[in-house]
Amino acid sequence: MVKFLLVGIWACLVTLGASYATVLWQADAPVDAKADEFFGGLDYVKTNPISVPMLSEGEIKGYVIAQFVFTVDGATLRKLSVPPDVFLVDEAYRAIFASGDKIDFKRLDKYNVDELTKQMAAKVNERFKTELVKDVLVEQLNYLAKDEVRFNSLVEKKKE
Repeated sequence: MVKFLLVGIWACLVTLGASYATVLWQADAPVDAKADEFFGGLDYVKTNPISVPMLSEGEIKGYVIAQFVFTVDGATLRKLSVPPDVFLVDEAYRAIFASGDKIDFKRLDKYNVDELTKQMAAKVNERFKTELVKDVLVEQLNYLAKDEVRFNSLVEKKKE
C-alpha cells in the first residue's frame, strides 16, 4: 500500500516538474512579430443571417438570405457598449431592401457586391463617428423565390 502511495507522489512530482520545464522553455521562445503585422489586432465578427423580402408590384417575389463577416479593431470592440453587428445588419437590410427594384436577384452576377459592402462599412462608421469597421466580407448571399419557400410548398401539397 505504501509503495502505491509513493509511486503516486513520484508521478505527480515528475508531472509538475515536466510542466514547469515546458513553461520555462516556451517563455524563452522568440515571438514571431510578422504574424501580428498581418491583420494584427483585428477581430472577425459574424452576423446572424438575415432574410430580406423583395417586393415588386405590391407583392413579395422572393427573399434575399444574407450573412456577413466584418473586421473591427479588437481593442475598440471591447470598449463598445453596443455591439456593432446589429448596426451592420441594419445597414445591410436597408441597402438590400432599398435596391430591390434595381437588382435582379435571379441573376446576381449583375450586382456589384463590392459597392454593397463598402456602403455598409461606410454607413456603420458614420453612425459610430469613427473608423470602426475595416472591411465587410460576404459569408452568404442567396435569393430564394417565393414559390421555393418551404411553407408555400407545404401549403400547395395540402391543397392537392
